[in-house]
Amino acid sequence: MDWTSNTSEGGQTVESLERYFSVMKDDLPAKFMICKKTPAEIGLDSEKSKLWKEHGSALEKFESLLRRIDKGETSLDDLKNPETSLLELKAEISKRILKSCHFCERRCGVNRRRGETGVCGVGEDPRVASELVHTGEEPELVPSYTIFFNGCTFECQFCQNWDISQNPDSGNKNTPENISSKISDRRQQGVKNVNWVGGDPTPNLHSVLASLNKCKTSIPSVWNSNMYLSKEGMKLLAGTQDVYLTDFKYGNDKCALKYSKVPNYWEIVSRNHKLAFEDAELIIRHLVLPNHVDCCTKKILEFIKTELDPGLRVNLMDQYRPAAKAMECPEISRRVSKKEMNQALGTAERIGLENVIW
Repeated sequence: MDWTSNTSEGGQTVESLERYFSVMKDDLPAKFMICKKTPAEIGLDSEKSKLWKEHGSALEKFESLLRRIDKGETSLDDLKNPETSLLELKAEISKRILKSCHFCERRCGVNRRRGETGVCGVGEDPRVASELVHTGEEPELVPSYTIFFNGCTFECQFCQNWDISQNPDSGNKNTPENISSKISDRRQQGVKNVNWVGGDPTPNLHSVLASLNKCKTSIPSVWNSNMYLSKEGMKLLAGTQDVYLTDFKYGNDKCALKYSKVPNYWEIVSRNHKLAFEDAELIIRHLVLPNHVDCCTKKILEFIKTELDPGLRVNLMDQYRPAAKAMECPEISRRVSKKEMNQALGTAERIGLENVIW
């Protein structure tokens, strides 16, 4: 078991993130680069239902191509650039969704192309609060080129990035061309990945796909999210991300509604973790909250063991502090105690998780 590891290439860490390390070292191409080589047999001016149908067919081609590349049976250099790629198709569908936005399961249905905004408050153009080489992530990820988008699909009462998540109109507008250029520059400077975060990146899914489509540099792509995406959002992400860095917050709907103002949390986020597990490699973060080990931490850890894989990389985080509006909720108005963290770690060990850091 890897219970105290701060190294990025030992034991279960490599096992659970084997492909990520291969992409990081340029031994294998990033998944979005394979998407760019996967043909989509359709004109991008077709109606949306036909685009979705071809998306399903092209995704099957992608999965076959991915297997061949990973087995060394072919390489990107052996493949021609298609007239229309799967990644271009994904980017086009995402632009269509902006007209009735349902990237997340709030399904606001607003027309962001006309300036309307939903719960997240994010418009059509991405706003970036900051972009930097981050060294505060999990050890296997740093240094990470991290892009912080403004806006979020949640309203967490204890959000430590409240100024970013709840101020969607701040930050600087960025184009896919600008973002992709910076990714390439940072890769040359030695970063291990590009890390899409916020707030939450979900409202800017269209911008992420467009930026990856413009990017000419193979680099692991990390989706750093609360995972409240719609089924359609998850389909568009499929085949583009090398790692899902998930923020698994709550073990029940009651806590999610009270502290993040989000309905039907467990069904949606547990579903999306299963979809992410089928699609790519995972690192699951869980911020241990005071007074919530039994109702949230325990259920999440049991879900990882029984529904996903006990060898997944899990980060049990003790960094909680009562930020933003947390002081209005007495039960979370203090830091998590050492006793609670020991209880969380003991639970993880008892149920058989094998790859935990804290």
